[in-house]
Amino acid sequence: MASLRCALRAGRNAVTVVVRREFHRSAPASVQVTVRDALNQAMDEELERDERVFLLGEEVAQYDGAYKVSRGLWKKYGDQRIIDTPITEMGFTGIAVGAAMAGLRPICEFMTFNFSMQAIDQVINSAAKTNYMSAGLQSVPIVFRGPNGASAGVAAQHSQCFAAWYGHCPGLKVVSPWSAEDARGLLKAAIRDDNPVVFLENELMYGVPFEMSEESQSKDFTIPFGKAKIERQGSHVTLVAHSRYVSHCLDAAAVLAKEGVECEVVNLRSIRPLDVECIEASVMKTNHLVTVEGGWPQFGVGAEICARIMEGPAFNYLDAPVTRVTGVDIPMPYAKILEDNSLPQIKDIIFSIKKTLNI
Repeated sequence: MASLRCALRAGRNAVTVVVRREFHRSAPASVQVTVRDALNQAMDEELERDERVFLLGEEVAQYDGAYKVSRGLWKKYGDQRIIDTPITEMGFTGIAVGAAMAGLRPICEFMTFNFSMQAIDQVINSAAKTNYMSAGLQSVPIVFRGPNGASAGVAAQHSQCFAAWYGHCPGLKVVSPWSAEDARGLLKAAIRDDNPVVFLENELMYGVPFEMSEESQSKDFTIPFGKAKIERQGSHVTLVAHSRYVSHCLDAAAVLAKEGVECEVVNLRSIRPLDVECIEASVMKTNHLVTVEGGWPQFGVGAEICARIMEGPAFNYLDAPVTRVTGVDIPMPYAKILEDNSLPQIKDIIFSIKKTLNI
């Protein structure tokens, strides 16, 4: 009987050791987080971390934000730091820029970036140029954020992509996240930055969940500006996109992989500064380049990438001309079938890749 007890005890100890070993060997925990929640967490943590940070915009407080990105922040931080504004973009953007000049760190939300046109003088002439015009004496630490680009059924005045508009202007940093990790890391970096940052979200991405690693859940996790990310490795063609169209490129790559075509997908994340080195390195590997964006073709993000590749060392590695996939060069129609045909679809990306590869 005693020997049986010893055997059972030994067996139990062995199981405990095995379980412990397996536990220590397990991968770091990852969780599913939507882009909306990642943005909310980033703002919450930065509001808590730095009392100079505050959020203002239309319906950001009592209504929890038009897209519920600021859900719960007003109840937690109160009227002094989560501020509902009148419908006057020029006015509240000017207030935010002035507050930044006075030493605060405002997050200025536009209900959609289309409405930032009402305030573009404040964004460009007041925020973007002041540091240069003061010989570096006056910084303007402010984040302009909100949904950018086309949504669904909101027609010409609510569907523009402003990546190229703001990417054109020295003095601004312009970022365009795709995943929840992008959204969290870039927003925290933007709030901590001493320069004005234009933070271009996408309404159709808010509810999309992404896996987030343990590292990206840290309160100190940030993503540096000007660093693109390879979302999929490939050897035949480079696809470069930002925001929602990274998803389209990954879907197109999955389809073409079944036909033996391996696409490398580059998530730009940052529009200004642009990670030209990452794009060049990928093109030197694949010898083909397709750019994808939802904005208009003339003077767009894709056009700038084409110019940079032509002017740099990667040009000599191209086996075919660069191809651009963009929105159609018209104001956005309201009818769904016309809207669908005005924006890049997965089939358009596949067509352009096959054209570039001559298959």
